[in-house]
Amino acid sequence: MNSTHKKNKTIMIVAGEASGDMHGANLVREMLRIDPTLNFYGIGGKKMKEEKVQILADASDMAVVGLTEVISKLGNIFKIMNMMKRSLDERRPDLVILIDYPDFNLPLAKAARKRGIKVFYYISPQVWAWRRGRIGKIKKTVNKMAVILPFEVDTYAREGFTVNYVGHPLLDLVKANYSKQESKKKFGLVENKITIGILPGSRLSEVEKLMPELLRAAEILKKEMPDIQFVLPLADTLEEKNVAEIISRFSLKIDVIAGHTYEVISCTDLVLVASGTATLETALLNVPMVIVYKISPLSYVIGRLFIRVKNIGLVNIIAGKTIVPELIQKDASGEHIAEEALSILRNKDRNQKMVKELEAVRAKLGEPGAAIRSAQIACDMI
Repeated sequence: MNSTHKKNKTIMIVAGEASGDMHGANLVREMLRIDPTLNFYGIGGKKMKEEKVQILADASDMAVVGLTEVISKLGNIFKIMNMMKRSLDERRPDLVILIDYPDFNLPLAKAARKRGIKVFYYISPQVWAWRRGRIGKIKKTVNKMAVILPFEVDTYAREGFTVNYVGHPLLDLVKANYSKQESKKKFGLVENKITIGILPGSRLSEVEKLMPELLRAAEILKKEMPDIQFVLPLADTLEEKNVAEIISRFSLKIDVIAGHTYEVISCTDLVLVASGTATLETALLNVPMVIVYKISPLSYVIGRLFIRVKNIGLVNIIAGKTIVPELIQKDASGEHIAEEALSILRNKDRNQKMVKELEAVRAKLGEPGAAIRSAQIACDMI
């Protein structure tokens, strides 16, 4: 790529939630290795900001779960959309990079394409799960698409669109820097106690719905197995006071640890986890889990009308079968969560089988280096 033009190249990059911010930051870092003169601006969070992306709107202001939950944020989202469209005219970026977040990013892709600006979509919307009709829209508005799950290539090929399979970006990121024992020591945990991780999600709305049930389950587990301890790795998008207030309603000691998510997960024996990227992160650390998911009843009913997949947990979808339990809506109660957790903790065979299946999921995800491969595609488009 020739970077000797008079004007430094400008790139708009948009990530609408915590995982997108993380993947966006890594992509930007790799692109700057290829061409250090590039300028980036857009929507993201703390991690993209650290990579010198000029953040015009914070991703955490836009992250919502469920169709009805989005209504309360619509005004703000439209305002941000109009600002981003104006920036296409004012800044004339040389490339627009969009990361997942389709309900916002696909209209933005259309706006960019209309202005003759190239669009690179990194991390496909989950068209294989629901609203497959969006592929037609993607073909018309996106120049290149990078997908991170092997079966996505065929999903697009069936609709006549060739995409680039780059492997899963989490393979480069998810690693523990210490052994289980070292991590426990580092975080002040008792070494020989059974340790349960609580991951209630990265958005405040889902934390408020799920965390009380997760803590009810924790209370039951503590009664059944008194020699047990609990840790909560705090998502970057949350403040400790958000979870501390909910914890204060329960008679439990929960160690809340910020900034060391993978080390915290790796020192646990079992994780109670909100459906989302965290299920795959937990799988890559080979830790058994129970997946929980709860949204408003109306969002759930509408979602079920469109969703084509049997499972909702990413780890189960990649496995092509249910390898870890999923508790959805009314089943995501403290009693049911505790029941599943106890079954895994007390049944050695079930526990070992789950760990083996999680290893197989990792093997399905290809080779590390997704951000490097994607950065090369993006730079070649400029």
